[in-house]
Amino acid sequence: MFIPFIMAGDPHPDITVELALALQEAGADILELGVPYSDPLADGPIIQRATSRALKHKMNLPKAIELVPVLRKKGVKIPIILFTYYNPVLQLGEEFFFTLVKENGVDGVLIPDLPFEESESIRKLSAEAGVACISLVAPTSKQRIEKIASSAQGFLYCVSSLGVTGVRDTLPDELESFLMEVKQYSRVPVAVGFGISTSEQVSMLKNYSDGIIIGSALVQKMEQLGDRLLHEETKQEALNEFQRYAQMLTAPLGKRCTP
Repeated sequence: MFIPFIMAGDPHPDITVELALALQEAGADILELGVPYSDPLADGPIIQRATSRALKHKMNLPKAIELVPVLRKKGVKIPIILFTYYNPVLQLGEEFFFTLVKENGVDGVLIPDLPFEESESIRKLSAEAGVACISLVAPTSKQRIEKIASSAQGFLYCVSSLGVTGVRDTLPDELESFLMEVKQYSRVPVAVGFGISTSEQVSMLKNYSDGIIIGSALVQKMEQLGDRLLHEETKQEALNEFQRYAQMLTAPLGKRCTP
């Protein structure tokens, strides 16, 4: 299972739609749609820069939610998970947030800075809305692993390493044993993310998890493509290059690319 992350509004809301379609064609099974936030606790420099670009286009939580039916209308059929921090949800109001999420066809929500022990109201509202509330579990969760994993919905997001998101050359030696422990307790598919940026890492991790989450590597590729994505005469070539890159990263999963 391939779960890519992109930031809503980066480098432009219209391009977000086309990038999502390219990832679907590259074999994505679920799309994580990030919401730009000015104080992104879990995000490293690459995604922080994507946040800055998206904020320049006035992207925010309601606009990101309203982008989902646009994605559907343009042909995105895979489930869409909204990745947002808790403060924007609090400012919007939890109940109104889930009203918008339900009305616009969001399949799940992921709030990385909301501890499991403080998420009861969010999980209750998500269940009432018929939306999966994705939980995160990290190597530091230790005695909490069983409680978090046994209550997970949709899929369980396993954080591969400590710190913020970003491209990493190596992954922790203890990651395999951590994933095997999580899988003992989880009733839903287990996906691993944070730092996965090479096909070799994907090849290793596919034997210990049900899904691979890739964010910073894809966002970095978008950043490198830069203005080529924004100009009509170079956009399609840039989208094809982005799609091939995603397929290259996930080749060990057996996905096919059809640009």
